[in-house]
Amino acid sequence: MGRIICCGLGPGDPDLMSVRADRTVRAASHVAYFRKKGRPGQARRIVEGMLAPDVTEYPMEYPVTTEIAFDSVEYVQLLAGFHDEWAERLARLSRAVDVVVLCEGDPYFYGSFMHLHTRLQGRVEIEVIAGIPGMVGCWNGVGQPIALGDDVTTVLMGTLAEDELERHMRDSDALVVMKTGRNLAKVRRALSSAGRLDDAWLVERGTMPGERVVRLAEVDGGDCPYFAIVLVHGKGRHPDAAE
Repeated sequence: MGRIICCGLGPGDPDLMSVRADRTVRAASHVAYFRKKGRPGQARRIVEGMLAPDVTEYPMEYPVTTEIAFDSVEYVQLLAGFHDEWAERLARLSRAVDVVVLCEGDPYFYGSFMHLHTRLQGRVEIEVIAGIPGMVGCWNGVGQPIALGDDVTTVLMGTLAEDELERHMRDSDALVVMKTGRNLAKVRRALSSAGRLDDAWLVERGTMPGERVVRLAEVDGGDCPYFAIVLVHGKGRHPDAAE
């Protein structure tokens, strides 16, 4: 019996992969990774030049990404069928060989592999290799501590309703907003309403070629690539500070 090894690749720079992840990728004979149709895929780009010459690759191409609304019945059905199909294919492959599934960031932290992980439980042996989450690479790009002392840090999805975003932004010290992209204008409005816009940073392609770190207030609301995160740093509340 083989295994399915989900390998966390870190935030994007191959130099930030763990030694274990690097060793696993280089030794792999069968490698699978998600990608948008017609694109090489971010995970595959990270390991460019690292794979064995005789490796067998399995690009898992999404049937849809942003073409239809993510909360529509059609989208949910298409993605469910896609994940069912690939869970079955990987399960069959792993009966005889180890299959390495590439995953940006850390697989257990909003990782794409988790949709397969839930479907493969009890069917095959699964190993998950930890990776540095993408947000960590982004706040290192800003060069400031994201949180100090007893700061409360909240991770938000830009797909949330604007009033929900604003409420969490008011209630937290440090903020990380993922899935910005087409939601950037909404995120900007919520930050402005919460009085946090002037403290916000936009980090595009963190640790990758073309990295850009800029104050969000200086960026047009529609100017945002897919790989972008909004950060608001905590103020450093210290439990031992004088009242």
